[in-house]
Amino acid sequence: MLRVAAVAGSWYPGTPKAIVAEVEAYLERITTPPPPGRLIALVSPHAGLRYSGPVAAYAYAALRDHAGLTVVLVGPSHRFAFDGIALWARGAFETPLGQTPIDEELAGALLAESEAVVDGGRPHLEEHSLEMQLPFLQHLCPDLRIVPALMGRQTRASVEALGAALAAVVPRSTRPVVLVASSDLSHYHDAPVANRLDALVIDDVSRFDPGRLMLRLEEEPEHACGGGPIVAVMRAAKALGASQSAVLRYADSGDAGERDKSRVVGYLAAAFTAAA
Repeated sequence: MLRVAAVAGSWYPGTPKAIVAEVEAYLERITTPPPPGRLIALVSPHAGLRYSGPVAAYAYAALRDHAGLTVVLVGPSHRFAFDGIALWARGAFETPLGQTPIDEELAGALLAESEAVVDGGRPHLEEHSLEMQLPFLQHLCPDLRIVPALMGRQTRASVEALGAALAAVVPRSTRPVVLVASSDLSHYHDAPVANRLDALVIDDVSRFDPGRLMLRLEEEPEHACGGGPIVAVMRAAKALGASQSAVLRYADSGDAGERDKSRVVGYLAAAFTAAA
């Protein structure tokens, strides 16, 4: 079952050469080393590559030449409302860089672990939140496999169910696994307002406090379109041994492109690591 690219040629380039050139240009700008320790999970944005790519590069730089990796991608569903978590559980995702196979063993384990996780391909067909992670992942990680998971209504029950399921099945994987939460932050405020709102989420992430972030999102869901995925991944990362959180980069859409600061979207890159 092949999931074909939905936003190649619009949200990111439509040819392999152009994708690699843009991804490498963002990676080359990074001036800080990756966080120390064993990488468990990342937070990465999912806007058009020209806007969020310079921030996402800070997350994905830690994965360069990680061969044989499975990445569990957890993102929000923008176009379909549903309860629970929908997996694309078999086949592959395709972009101009090629086809990345699903880790069907790990996907099957997630389906068996929790009734909240279902095999549901329809919400994935036009969704960009997971596809926008692939330009970096396909370029950087040889022999990559993925488990694409979309969250519908990001309720506390769904968040807790996914976090618990990931914590239960990842240790049984026959491949090394990294979790990725795909999320942008606040949307379409002027930059000073957006930066203040985003700072609250960033503080919860830097403190590695998924409980406080969940409360914040229940009070004001517009803080992050993928807030539920962030909390679920943070909860799973803690259970999997992560003890440190690093905020790697923050910027808004006004820092790229036409430099419009009147209506911006916030972008965050973060990492959760265990002691080496």
